Amino acid sequence: MDVKEMITAITRELLAQMAQEQKPAAPKVLYLFCDSTAHEPFLDQFITLKNHGICHDLLFLDGETSSWLGMHRIECGGAGKLIAIDEYAPAPLEVPREYDAIIVPEIDLDNAARVAAGMKGTVKAEIVLAALVTGKPVFVGEDVPGIKRADRRTLQTVSLPPAYQALFARHLAAMRELGVQLRPQRQLAEGAIAWFRKQELLSAAEQRQTGQAGEPQEEPVFDGRLLTADWLRANLTSTTSALVIPKGAIVSPLAADMLREKGIALQFIGKG
Repeated sequence: MDVKEMITAITRELLAQMAQEQKPAAPKVLYLFCDSTAHEPFLDQFITLKNHGICHDLLFLDGETSSWLGMHRIECGGAGKLIAIDEYAPAPLEVPREYDAIIVPEIDLDNAARVAAGMKGTVKAEIVLAALVTGKPVFVGEDVPGIKRADRRTLQTVSLPPAYQALFARHLAAMRELGVQLRPQRQLAEGAIAWFRKQELLSAAEQRQTGQAGEPQEEPVFDGRLLTADWLRANLTSTTSALVIPKGAIVSPLAADMLREKGIALQFIGKG
């Protein structure tokens, strides 16, 4: 009976903790890629984001009007119609709700024209439109040829003719006026980091990841009743050597294993 009561108490504590942690602990960005291989040149950027405490997701386009976000397939529809291919997949217009910034490494002439004109009809155009309308920053690679990866393979060419290049440049200028931030592809992650820092959304996440150089780090304090592995991941840094918890606090088995692996000592309030 005691074991059942303890399990019930732990379950209630977990549910209460989940309810209190509605706001994500760190900024989160979404990368929109043309296909499932287009992300490989950006692995260093993902590392840079992680080192600054920024989470990221990848969305891979499966054509112009459908894409994959994790295990969920999302599709855009016609005017006044939203389509979700499965129960949990969002429509493109809903996707930016879960992110603090959108990054589009490569945009083509067609999607640039749609964004510049405020038109929907493709996954990229709808996500960029939704992000701009809701005040989310959008970073787009400016050093791109303006022709889709699939079209380059089909037409066996890597650039647009001069007239289309001039048209593409005008669309990029119009996108900039709408609030899209154009940057070289290699600097997209740095642009997002700078924006988050300017908005004061990054300081807490950066401190958790890297700490303040030259300043002594205070030992983190846990003031709840159930210490979980998720709390440790969100609050411990590479320099943490001890954790302060109240008397009577319960340490979950996974959290205990994590503390043991990292060599972190527990200090109980009032007991040392």
